[in-house]
Amino acid sequence: MAKEIERKFLVKGDDFKNEAFKATRITQGYLSSVPERTVRVRVKGEKGFITIKGIGNASGASRYEWEKEIPVEEVKELLLICEPGVIDKTRYLVKAGELTFEVDEFYGDNEGLTVAEIELPDENAAFERPAWLGEEVTGDPRYYNSMLMKNPFKTWK
Repeated sequence: MAKEIERKFLVKGDDFKNEAFKATRITQGYLSSVPERTVRVRVKGEKGFITIKGIGNASGASRYEWEKEIPVEEVKELLLICEPGVIDKTRYLVKAGELTFEVDEFYGDNEGLTVAEIELPDENAAFERPAWLGEEVTGDPRYYNSMLMKNPFKTWK
């Protein structure tokens, strides 16, 4: 069983863009957004994917994840039957020592939100913290993409 261990942070400013070595546009929707099993489809650059994620552990840093590449045309068909709401963002890859941050700059109803995630070998692994890294939001369900689809950032008080 595949397991994903990652921590999530808010991002201060846009200095991370100067450090990014890659940027990819992502559009995604959810066939199921219940916490026990989210099923998403996405177009990432020129490729399509379907991903299933399980519920997170107590800290929210670790959970089951399965992903498979599928044709972009199939993703576009599946997007037609997804739950309401679409996530639209650019993902920037930024090296930090031996690891890489995925920094997502959101558009549309989530405009103004930028979140960084780092995948770790274990929950307590040490990692470099760039100056633009802000408050940790690991385990806060408001920042899950599946929740941003239902309760977009623009509606927060």
